[in-house]
Amino acid sequence: MATKQIQVPAAQGDLGRPSGVAQFLSPVVHDLVALAVNGKQAHWHVRGENFVGVHEFLDEIVAHAQDASDTVAERIVALGLPVDARISTVAARTTTPILTDGFQRSDVTVREIVAQLDAVIETVYKAVKGLDDLDPVSQDIVIAIAQQLDKDRWFMFSHYAG
Repeated sequence: MATKQIQVPAAQGDLGRPSGVAQFLSPVVHDLVALAVNGKQAHWHVRGENFVGVHEFLDEIVAHAQDASDTVAERIVALGLPVDARISTVAARTTTPILTDGFQRSDVTVREIVAQLDAVIETVYKAVKGLDDLDPVSQDIVIAIAQQLDKDRWFMFSHYAG
């Protein structure tokens, strides 16, 4: 029995819009996936003062990054383009700094995760600006992500702010 081939049309409107949107959203996906992976790595290896608070909040950051990366990737696909979020691609393209391996004191973990969040937030705000005239729906998505990342950064930073 032959499989029936079905072609799904790309999103309507300006034909250049999807690729323009993807140029801003793909880096957001890469950074969010990296944040989720690095956040989990930090979650497993944090030690010391305020362990429980940092350990548990890292799970929240990871969940937010996973949800946001899924939303952004699905937006790209909804516009008719593929997403490349394979680990090798993410590792090559992320702007997040390298996370120290092994066990870390909680103050080191907090500083490193704040740096991770700062990198992702910078990428997200570039997307907000770049999408301004291009695609307001995609811009709304990254604005909501920026709001959550800003809050996560505030909560994490507050662990060591004096």
